[in-house]
Order: sequence, then structure tokens, then C-alpha cells
Amino acid sequence: MNAWGRLGLSYKLRDVCSYAKDRIGLSDLTLNNYISTENMLTEKAGVTVASGLPTTSQTSKYQCSDVLISNIRPYFKKIWYANKVGGCSNDVLVMRANEKYNSLFLYYVLSNDEFFNYATATAKGTKMPRGDKTAIMDYDVPNIPLEEQRQIARILSCLDDKVELNNKINDCLEQMAQAIFKSWFVDFEPFQDGEFEDSELGLIPKGWHVGNLFDIAQYLNGLAMQKFRPIDIEKGIPVLKIKELRQGSCDCSSDLCSEKIKSEYIINDGDVIFSWSGSLLVDFWCGGICGLNQHLFKVTSDTYNKWFYYIWTNYHLQKFTAIAADKATTMGHIKREDLASSLVLIPDIESYKKIGRLLEPIYEQIISNRIENRKLADVRDNLLPKLMSGKLSVSDLEAAK
Repeated sequence: MNAWGRLGLSYKLRDVCSYAKDRIGLSDLTLNNYISTENMLTEKAGVTVASGLPTTSQTSKYQCSDVLISNIRPYFKKIWYANKVGGCSNDVLVMRANEKYNSLFLYYVLSNDEFFNYATATAKGTKMPRGDKTAIMDYDVPNIPLEEQRQIARILSCLDDKVELNNKINDCLEQMAQAIFKSWFVDFEPFQDGEFEDSELGLIPKGWHVGNLFDIAQYLNGLAMQKFRPIDIEKGIPVLKIKELRQGSCDCSSDLCSEKIKSEYIINDGDVIFSWSGSLLVDFWCGGICGLNQHLFKVTSDTYNKWFYYIWTNYHLQKFTAIAADKATTMGHIKREDLASSLVLIPDIESYKKIGRLLEPIYEQIISNRIENRKLADVRDNLLPKLMSGKLSVSDLEAAK
């Protein structure tokens, strides 16, 4: 029995839910309502739009308030609380609460790391382990009155609602930033009545000039962190690899490195990171302090602000991805000469300041929202086991307000 049982009182998972067995026809599926392990996001981040649909005539059906869990590699922690009706692949478990359990409370019970650790430990297979459906139903879950379940779910969902709101705000902010970039650097809308001069990129505003990515930023490749493990009694810091960059956070499976690595290889919130090998991605890191692994660039500049070198690196990302895809290797990548051949427009000082006053606050807000989301997730994940074990009550939280 796990730590959630109160004075020895707990259910088995099979007592409070079952695997849904409904089926749905292919004609009822769309890219927006089909869920597979590929479009479920790691670290409990929900789902995204599917890239394709199944070819079989029928597939598993889910409905609103079902809990969907990827049954391949449970340690990826892919889980989603359904808010619509649709279908899913056979490698996605559809859990449906019965009258003993609030469905949203079930979602939070199964979102806890303790469940994913259990599912991983009891999984079958090595290269691509799958959760054991029978063992999963043997998992201990808390025996709590329904009303208390609802109260706990309400508190935790308030935190998740704020995270979702921040994500929506950031999506809008990113669209605004891209529109501003296009207006100033592609369409030159603010300069329609000004003077232009010829360049490698065609006509550009007078006083501007053409450079390349190396002219505006330094691209520091990370270390082979297996050579820099924590020593003696060091606690260590997480290693930032491609996996961590893609999911936006480190987790318990992340490697550790020494805290004594050179300071330039230490990553902090807001740093611009560019994965140049494998899965190419440019992003602001907001997952806390960590060490930079090889195959990742830390992008910095002594002259220009981060909004400038981030947006230009991101501008060339599609081209870089195509270059990497053409590599005849298992792990496509780009080379430094690809950066050197990637041209950028460098404005005159006055124009640069004007654009910065528009773009810098947008990206700073995006970074701030992401950091807040990480802290909210930490609060949620810390509250979850305490509320379910009885170490903390809903009334305690109400009194603390």
C-alpha cells in the first residue's frame, strides 16, 4: 500500500474506475479529437493536435471526463483529462471513474509521480516498456469521501487553470511578436516613406546593413556531461539535454552534473537555447538552473538583446531543420558554417531601440509566465500527496488564505 492510504483505508484502482471499452468509427475522428501516444505531451502537459489518423475501421472511444494515459514508456508521464469526445490508439488507456470517485480527482491521483513510478516499475519490456494493465489496476488509491474529493480537485484545478491561461497568453504574445518582426524586418511597413538602398537581401532601409548570425551572437556548444558527474558529496544540478529542452523542464530521470563546471555552461531562466542536433528547437529556457549538454548551443551576445538573437535564430529554424533532415545519419544536425551563411538584417541604432521597445517586453512577459507556470506546477505537485494522505486538509488551505 502506498503512502496515500489513511489509517490503512484505501481502494485498489479497480475499485474506483475501469478501462473504457467503447469503440468509435473512423468517420467520427478528426486530427483534433484523435489521441495517440505521439500527440500526448510528456510531463503531464496534455495533448496536441494529431499529425495523422488511424486506418483501422474502429478504435477506442473516450468521452468527456475520462482520464487518458499513454501506456508506452510510462516514465514519460503522458496523461490528459478529456474535455471532448473522440478516439484513441490501443496504446492509450482510457480510465473511467465510477460512482465512488470524482473523475477530476481520479485524474489528479493518476497525475502523481508515485503512480507513474509504479506503472514504470511494473511495466513489461525493456526497449519500449508497456504498462501492465492488470498491475495498474492493483495500484492503491486513497479512500476519501466524495465531497472531499471534489474540494481537492477544485483546489488543484485552479492552479492548472492559471497555467493554461498563461499558456494561452503566451501563444498570443508569440503571435504578436512574429507580426511585429514581419512588419519591421520583412515588409518594412514603418519605412514606406523612407529611403532604401540595395543589399544582398534586396532593398532595405537606409542605414541598415546585412550580417549573419555570428555577427549578432555567440553560440556556445555544451559539454559532454558524462565527464562532469557530481563528485564527493555534491548534490549536483540537472543536465539540460534535448529531451529537457523539448519538455521545458528537468525531471527525476534527468542526468546530474557537477555544480563546479565553468560558469558559462550554467543555464539560468531566460537563457536562449538552440538544439542543433536531432530535434532542432530554439527556445527560452525556464526550467531552473542546469548544466548545458553537448548538441545544444547557449546563445548570448555582448552587444544585442536576447529578443534580437532569439528571433533571428528562430527565423532560420525551418531552413536548419531541412538541412538536418538531409544528413545521411541517424541524428541530423547543422554545422557552424550553416550559422555563418544565415543572413540577418541589423537596423540602425534608433530603429533597433524602437523595435526593442516593442519586442523586449513581449518576450520578458513570455519568460515570466513560463517561470510562474513552473512554480505553480511545483505547488500543485507538492500539495497533491499531502492533501490525499491527510497531512494537509482543505480547511487548512482555506484558513491560510
